[in-house]
Amino acid sequence: MPVPREEFLGSTWRDGIFNDKVLFCTGGAGTICSGQTRAFVALGGNACIIGRNVEKTERMAKDIATARPGAKVIGIGAVDVRDPKALQDAADRCAKELGGIDFCIAGAAGNFLAPMAQLSSNAFKSVMDIDALGSYNTARATLPYLVESASKHKNTGKAYPTGTGGRIIFVSATFHYTGKPLQAHVSAAKAAVDQICFATSIEFGPLGVTSNVITPGPIANTEGMERLAKSDEHTLKRSKMGIPSGRWGEVKEIADATVYLFSEAGSYVNGHALVVDGGQWRVAGGDMGGYQYPDFLLSGDVVSGVKGGKKSKL
Repeated sequence: MPVPREEFLGSTWRDGIFNDKVLFCTGGAGTICSGQTRAFVALGGNACIIGRNVEKTERMAKDIATARPGAKVIGIGAVDVRDPKALQDAADRCAKELGGIDFCIAGAAGNFLAPMAQLSSNAFKSVMDIDALGSYNTARATLPYLVESASKHKNTGKAYPTGTGGRIIFVSATFHYTGKPLQAHVSAAKAAVDQICFATSIEFGPLGVTSNVITPGPIANTEGMERLAKSDEHTLKRSKMGIPSGRWGEVKEIADATVYLFSEAGSYVNGHALVVDGGQWRVAGGDMGGYQYPDFLLSGDVVSGVKGGKKSKL
């Protein structure tokens, strides 16, 4: 059963703006990235999503394909973004089977709550490798195809008779803008992701490619929020009250931001971090996922759910 369009895409967009275009998306079986891909497919495009879990990735690809009759969506599992060869092979397969790569989303990520006292070097490295190195590997694998697409669909600021192409979006976070407890690993990784994006915009902008970051805030009904936030009623209410817009976001709002950056409307946006968080980062305090700062640090309590996490002697 197809997901109702109003659940993953705003009414702003005209059908067919991505006709015959191809999107390559890492982390495509996740809640946010699958929503981004679904919106792209609904507007005429075809897609290839990448993930580590074969069954989950292939199942999600079939589900996304229901967004538009005749859509082609490939799911390639058993691909770790930390492996540049596996990622390059996936990109090459995508281009061969779907006819090229016009757009890319570097969305694979890892996160969990952990204070530095419980965060091992291996755990820190794992997040850095998935988020930062994975984003770099994704860019490296797809940029030759994006340059080719950009050469066919010139970014001149005028109407595009053949549509847009040659664009990449990296998915980041706001933790490193203000600092956040329990997120040293992710803050470091996402800061690196931002800089990879900006370097891409500088070096490949002259070749017609645009490179931008989308930074989601707390998005409802996502795997990330299930992992990163306590679910009791008091904590949820407090979390939403701390956001100027007064609520958590919806997956469709990240999808709409994605369509904007990929569409003709976003042609002159390059090297930009588009924050979609209801204004949360502007008033960000020291709390994280219901753990109140500095109380939880001074209490000596251990954050639950950290794999192998034990209180160190720090």
